Amino acid sequence: MLKFLCGCLWWVGATFGTMAQATSVVFLNPGMSTETFWVSYGQFMQAAAKDLGLDLHVRYSERDPQNTLLQAREALQGPQRPDYLVLVNEQYIAPQILRMAQGSQVKLLLVNNALTPDQMQLLDAGKYPNWMGSLTTNDEEGGYLMLKELLRQHGPVPPNGTLELLAFSGAKYTPTSQAREQGLQRALREHPEVRLRQLVYGEWSRQRAFDQATLMFKRYPQATLVWSANDEMALGAMQALNGSGRTPGKDVLFSAINSSPDVLQARLQGRISALVAGHFTLGGWAMVMLHDDAKGVDIQRHGGRERKVKLFQLIDARQAQRLLDLRGREGDGVDFRALSAVGKPAAYQYPFSLQMVLK
Repeated sequence: MLKFLCGCLWWVGATFGTMAQATSVVFLNPGMSTETFWVSYGQFMQAAAKDLGLDLHVRYSERDPQNTLLQAREALQGPQRPDYLVLVNEQYIAPQILRMAQGSQVKLLLVNNALTPDQMQLLDAGKYPNWMGSLTTNDEEGGYLMLKELLRQHGPVPPNGTLELLAFSGAKYTPTSQAREQGLQRALREHPEVRLRQLVYGEWSRQRAFDQATLMFKRYPQATLVWSANDEMALGAMQALNGSGRTPGKDVLFSAINSSPDVLQARLQGRISALVAGHFTLGGWAMVMLHDDAKGVDIQRHGGRERKVKLFQLIDARQAQRLLDLRGREGDGVDFRALSAVGKPAAYQYPFSLQMVLK
């Protein structure tokens, strides 16, 4: 009996010892805990963490930067500090968290929104040895691709003819939103026949975009193109168009970014003409890098400190159906361990892409 009890205690101790040794990660999710994009983002991260043996905790700010700062303080100055803190420079809050992290021994990685050039100039990177850099997507290209695809589907414009465009950007003080808007402006420079009648900041919100679009469609009844920096705003604007008696996908062409079930269905039904997606996978790829760093890999040798991954791509009907079929388990078929740089040559580059999910 004594041997049995000792054996049990040894097994429990070994089990908890293994658990305690798992590399711990906290992700400060800037979105709502009911927000489709950020929930799917966190789910993909969890799938990666499980495959890689990481202990991941996702904390939602509910779109309140003050909540993010409070959560960061708890993670960085509390009694149970993680090995890594992953955060988003939403509303420009990253420098405050970097300063907060000084002396904590917690390593920090920025995703989605990196530091702005102005923030980089103001911060002395040498003061933050635990700051690992950033992992972002090609947001500018995403904004560019949407308008180009809208124009391709619209077809040629008669000589001296014009097209009227309405645009819904995200949050004014978020680098991701600004980058997508820059992509829009690049496409506009290439197509002088397109007249941008109005650009508004929908704050990523379906209801806000609905309210804005209701007024804009009355003000600009000739508008035939709508560019939206995310899916929620596109869906809100489409709802407003329905109220005017016109049909999305026929009378007015819409674009969107993201891969929520609603927008994927709209793409399949032809109500969304140009859909761009892929960046919900970014957090999962970040988990691969943190796993490698914890294993002693110099991840900067495999892509640099400020890393931009080409994740955005146009989603056709077949791919939209595939993403719908995978909903909630997009990471199940991805071998995250195989993507690790552990044991790979110095020239190895992480092959992160949406195709790993769509295959």
